[in-house]
Amino acid sequence: MSKSIQSVRGTHDILPDQSARWQAFEAIVRQTMQTYGYREIRTPVLESTDLFCRSIGEVTDIVEKEMYTFADRNGDSLTLRPEGTASCVRAGIQHGLLHNQTQRLWYTGPMFRHERPQKGRYRQFHQFGVEAYGISTPDIDAELILMGARLWRALQLKDIRLELNSLGSVAARANYRAVLVEYFQSHHDQLDEDSRNRLTTNPLRILDSKNPDMQALNNAAPSLLEYLDEESAREFDVLKLILDTAGIAYTVNPRLVRGLDYYCKTVFEWVTDQLGAQGTICAGGRYDGLVAQLGGRETPAIGFALGIERLLALQEQSSGQMITDDVDVYMLLQGEGSELKGLLLAENLRNELPGLKLLTHCGGGSFKSQMKKADRSGAALALILGEAEIRAAQVAVKFLRDKTEQQLIAESELINFIRINI
Repeated sequence: MSKSIQSVRGTHDILPDQSARWQAFEAIVRQTMQTYGYREIRTPVLESTDLFCRSIGEVTDIVEKEMYTFADRNGDSLTLRPEGTASCVRAGIQHGLLHNQTQRLWYTGPMFRHERPQKGRYRQFHQFGVEAYGISTPDIDAELILMGARLWRALQLKDIRLELNSLGSVAARANYRAVLVEYFQSHHDQLDEDSRNRLTTNPLRILDSKNPDMQALNNAAPSLLEYLDEESAREFDVLKLILDTAGIAYTVNPRLVRGLDYYCKTVFEWVTDQLGAQGTICAGGRYDGLVAQLGGRETPAIGFALGIERLLALQEQSSGQMITDDVDVYMLLQGEGSELKGLLLAENLRNELPGLKLLTHCGGGSFKSQMKKADRSGAALALILGEAEIRAAQVAVKFLRDKTEQQLIAESELINFIRINI
């Protein structure tokens, strides 16, 4: 016997017993997005490699080490998308959605990065993201943060804290970058290998180092907030005022820089201590220059994204609740003519009771085996249709989750009976 084929390392199957939690999360996301007036966009998982080199930055870890890139049969370089923002911008430019318009968009789907697999982090992972285009004022920054807070409440997540920073304008960042490089060069012997590499490519990322040996040096570094331009400082103050007024607690973290080159001004992360060292569950910020960088016109933009696997792990850990997709009603069929009659009756019940989750037994089998399957289904009611019930135009109803006596219900009364008891 040949060896069975396994899933690719770093990918995972979402099995039927797990999919109910995903569906519940997706329903909450969709409802929340409708509440705020955001519209869904769906982009391809395959994009031109150049899109991510130009947006994320060629000297980032994602582009240099993590992207799944290959040449197709025409010799074009294609990449499985590692994140969603660049694809949204590309689609907005290509289809004329951004110029002199405002757009509030959201997306969800698989992303791909060649990282070391660990709990909640996979090489194919799923991301939910929100993007807003054409609004330059900090009220939209606040809206996205308020949206995040609403999501955590809807998902019953606790002990999540918000960290904020402002990266300032491009010019302010350039001034700060020069100061930061001078500071780290004067402590070159204390830098680890990653930090030395970043010193010439992306020195702000040194502040984001997770190496404990770098923390004292980073904490003593000049603060970016001291080099903010006047406009960025003013907008950051307005954002904080809105959050204070709305009762959203936050911490200003001057070491929060985000990992991608296209961020400017407001950046933020929602973090938790419940998932170990990798505590960020949602991150985002402004990227006002990205649309022009990818060939469009200057367009203010802000967004955030979260990893769904990590969020569901946190939700399960926080609530301890099992979300199932149990059916409401299980129909047992016994005797001649029951299969045809049962299937037609089940269709009528589905027509008259939208949303009813009804599982009709197929494949025959003894009454005892069918009852075992009914019980395992999680259904509240079992409908029993045999030859005697068919002759009397009745259905036997057995309550599976309490000690209510079994009843015979006329077919004409069955719809109302189920409506009352489910």
